[in-house]
Amino acid sequence: MTSPPATVSGWTFADVFESVAAALPDAPALLYGPIERTWTEFDRRANSLARHLLDAGAGHQDKVAFYLYNRPEYIEAFLACSKASLVHVNTNYRYVDDELVYVWDNADAVAVVFQGVFTTTIERIRERVPAVHTWLWVDDGHGPCPDWATPYEIAAATATTGRVTAPEGRSGDDLVFIYTGGTTGMPKGVMWRQDDLFMVTDRGNRHALPDVPDLDDSGLSPAAMARCAKAGPLGLPACPLMHGTGLLSSLNTMALGGSIVTLESTRFDVEEFLDTIDHRRVKSTIIVGDVFAKPILAALDQHPGRWDISSLRLIISSGVMWSAESKQALLDRHPGLMLVDSYGSSEALGMGSSVSTGDSAAKTASFRLRDDAVVITDDGRLVEPGSGEIGRVGLTGRTPVGYYRDPEKSAATFPVIDGVRYSVPGDFATVETDGSITLLGRGSVCINSGGEKIFPEEVEEVLKLHPAIADAVVVGIPDDRFGQAVTAVVESATGAHDANHVDESELIAHVKEHLAAHKAPKRVFPVAALERAANGKVDYQRWSEHAAAEAGA
Repeated sequence: MTSPPATVSGWTFADVFESVAAALPDAPALLYGPIERTWTEFDRRANSLARHLLDAGAGHQDKVAFYLYNRPEYIEAFLACSKASLVHVNTNYRYVDDELVYVWDNADAVAVVFQGVFTTTIERIRERVPAVHTWLWVDDGHGPCPDWATPYEIAAATATTGRVTAPEGRSGDDLVFIYTGGTTGMPKGVMWRQDDLFMVTDRGNRHALPDVPDLDDSGLSPAAMARCAKAGPLGLPACPLMHGTGLLSSLNTMALGGSIVTLESTRFDVEEFLDTIDHRRVKSTIIVGDVFAKPILAALDQHPGRWDISSLRLIISSGVMWSAESKQALLDRHPGLMLVDSYGSSEALGMGSSVSTGDSAAKTASFRLRDDAVVITDDGRLVEPGSGEIGRVGLTGRTPVGYYRDPEKSAATFPVIDGVRYSVPGDFATVETDGSITLLGRGSVCINSGGEKIFPEEVEEVLKLHPAIADAVVVGIPDDRFGQAVTAVVESATGAHDANHVDESELIAHVKEHLAAHKAPKRVFPVAALERAANGKVDYQRWSEHAAAEAGA
């Protein structure tokens, strides 16, 4: 297909990636086990996928669900959607039948790209998602392609010529969906314009692209090509691409002419992770706080000298709190690292950051806000630095369009205050005298005990400082006197066999040494393992029910 007029309403990821492919045709783009794909191959395969989806009946801004572990196909299919003006819909691969049906129905998905391992699950629910007419099966060794699907490799290998676009052309107004489960309620589809999403992720780069695309007659960007005079960094997303942190950080690396290596294990395997950094000479990686950092530190301690991680220069963490102790331990082992604790959400990307370098680790949960970020009180005032007031963090500027098919939640999360539109996801914080913010936690899991607000994350971090504790979740359970009682569920640092040998009174006293007494748990219940999702988050409802049952509440 010949190319329609170039983008005029803002950037698309396809415009940028096609420019990188033109500048670095033979440089590596995607690495996975023995697979190594150049930028030329990456771009060609994405063109073929885009053409297949369009020919299969996908129309302008139709939705394509991604049901994949971390693999090259994820990024290839994302680029294909951008080329064809289709909308990416991430899917949590831990979801069960009803959750999958809900997301794909809510998103109005017409196509699904899925791995073979999920075939049996899809066969159970296919009749419940009749709007899906195209199924692309990714071969992962788990059985044959079902007769109702098309092998992904056939679609990706179909010959195409030229730059594939939809008949309507591309636009910076084309959408990307990032479904987020949050802490309560059903998953919500955060709608981002591609132009806004790209500019937010690109703004921190040394040679950021201009606000207005500089596309030439062939649809390429001279600015994007110029900053790719040589191949960029090699990044490794250790967290899932199905979450915004992993996907958007990877896309940013590639927009700089870099390449992405994905791990073959479907769960975080710390030895494979360190082997890959050593073998591939990885420069940057993306993790989720202590959920990843602690196993990394333990492996380095258990196998001194086994891995050369000197190539690693940057570790980015997002999603959960990253303790100062873990950051300092990483710096002790590799003083050349830069550790970036990024604060944001699917609704408000890059709201703030905390950077640790050399021999100094930034304290836990303390961030420097972006210039266009504020903390807003319940009555709509801005929190003054050093006032001690608590408010919700809000962001102006480039923010999402809203939640898909949910105007009520959109109005609540994206309010207009004094004529300014904010994104206010729900994180509570205070503003310190120096202007930095200290996060207190998400309001949806805030505990109200005797009229006092208690934020679980604050108590959890203190519990995890105790040498006997590997992980902790703090919840509120019903209490006749206080309304809710602060209650902790903890995992022993020494393993499952020690799960019942946690000193409850000692842990409660430990919290009281660091926090006000009313924030200390009334009860502490040990478990063999606190199961977190791959993004580091916990199911607060599940552990609330567990704690209530243990307490007889």
